[in-house]
Amino acid sequence: MATKTIARPPTPGASEDNAQDTQHPADRLENTLSQLEALLWVCHGEDIDWCSGSGPQQLDNLLWLAADLARKAGELFQMSEKARRGAPETGG
Repeated sequence: MATKTIARPPTPGASEDNAQDTQHPADRLENTLSQLEALLWVCHGEDIDWCSGSGPQQLDNLLWLAADLARKAGELFQMSEKARRGAPETGG
Protein backbone atom coordinates (compact mmCIF):
# COMPACT_ATOMS: atom_id res chain seq x y z
CA MET A 1 0.00 0.00 0.00
CA ALA A 2 1.32 3.45 -0.91
CA THR A 3 1.90 5.99 1.81
CA LYS A 4 0.20 9.36 1.73
CA THR A 5 2.43 12.28 0.81
CA ILE A 6 1.90 15.10 3.29
CA ALA A 7 2.69 18.67 2.33
CA ARG A 8 4.99 20.62 4.58
CA PRO A 9 5.44 24.35 5.14
CA PRO A 10 8.54 25.91 3.57
CA THR A 11 11.69 25.63 5.66
CA PRO A 12 12.01 28.48 8.19
CA GLY A 13 15.32 29.70 6.70
CA ALA A 14 13.83 30.21 3.24
CA SER A 15 12.00 33.38 2.33
CA GLU A 16 8.33 32.42 2.26
CA ASP A 17 7.56 34.94 -0.49
CA ASN A 18 10.22 33.46 -2.76
CA ALA A 19 9.25 29.92 -1.79
CA GLN A 20 5.65 30.55 -2.87
CA ASP A 21 6.76 32.08 -6.19
CA THR A 22 9.11 29.22 -7.07
CA GLN A 23 6.86 26.33 -6.02
CA HIS A 24 5.28 24.24 -8.73
CA PRO A 25 1.50 24.83 -8.91
CA ALA A 26 0.88 21.17 -8.00
CA ASP A 27 2.93 21.62 -4.81
CA ARG A 28 1.05 24.79 -3.94
CA LEU A 29 -2.23 22.95 -4.52
CA GLU A 30 -1.12 20.07 -2.30
CA ASN A 31 -0.15 22.55 0.43
CA THR A 32 -3.50 24.31 0.23
CA LEU A 33 -5.41 21.02 0.29
CA SER A 34 -3.48 19.88 3.39
CA GLN A 35 -4.36 23.13 5.14
CA LEU A 36 -8.02 22.86 4.08
CA GLU A 37 -8.20 19.27 5.34
CA ALA A 38 -6.88 20.41 8.73
CA LEU A 39 -9.43 23.23 8.85
CA LEU A 40 -12.24 20.80 8.09
CA TRP A 41 -11.01 18.48 10.84
CA VAL A 42 -11.38 21.33 13.32
CA CYS A 43 -14.83 22.28 12.01
CA HIS A 44 -16.08 18.73 12.51
CA GLY A 45 -14.47 18.63 15.92
CA GLU A 46 -15.99 15.47 17.41
CA ASP A 47 -13.71 13.02 19.16
CA ILE A 48 -10.51 14.31 17.60
CA ASP A 49 -7.43 12.90 19.27
CA TRP A 50 -4.87 15.66 18.76
CA CYS A 51 -2.15 13.60 20.44
CA SER A 52 -2.08 10.47 18.27
CA GLY A 53 -2.89 9.14 14.81
CA SER A 54 -3.34 11.92 12.26
CA GLY A 55 -4.16 14.49 14.97
CA PRO A 56 -0.68 15.98 15.43
CA GLN A 57 -0.18 16.34 11.66
CA GLN A 58 -3.58 18.00 11.27
CA LEU A 59 -2.82 20.37 14.15
CA ASP A 60 0.53 21.22 12.54
CA ASN A 61 -1.23 21.94 9.24
CA LEU A 62 -3.83 24.09 11.02
CA LEU A 63 -1.13 26.18 12.70
CA TRP A 64 0.63 26.45 9.33
CA LEU A 65 -2.62 27.75 7.81
CA ALA A 66 -3.00 30.32 10.58
CA ALA A 67 0.61 31.48 10.08
CA ASP A 68 0.06 31.78 6.31
CA LEU A 69 -3.11 33.81 6.82
CA ALA A 70 -1.41 36.10 9.34
CA ARG A 71 1.53 36.66 6.95
CA LYS A 72 -0.81 37.40 4.02
CA ALA A 73 -2.89 39.77 6.15
CA GLY A 74 0.28 41.64 7.13
CA GLU A 75 1.32 41.92 3.50
CA LEU A 76 -2.13 43.22 2.53
CA PHE A 77 -2.01 45.76 5.35
CA GLN A 78 1.39 47.02 4.16
CA MET A 79 0.12 47.29 0.57
CA SER A 80 -3.02 49.13 1.68
CA GLU A 81 -0.95 51.56 3.76
CA LYS A 82 1.34 52.26 0.79
CA ALA A 83 -1.70 52.81 -1.42
CA ARG A 84 -3.33 55.08 1.16
CA ARG A 85 -0.19 57.17 1.53
CA GLY A 86 0.26 57.38 -2.22
CA ALA A 87 -3.36 58.37 -2.92
CA PRO A 88 -4.14 62.06 -3.16
CA GLU A 89 -6.03 63.39 -0.18
CA THR A 90 -9.64 64.35 -0.71
CA GLY A 91 -10.89 67.59 0.75
CA GLY A 92 -13.61 67.33 3.33
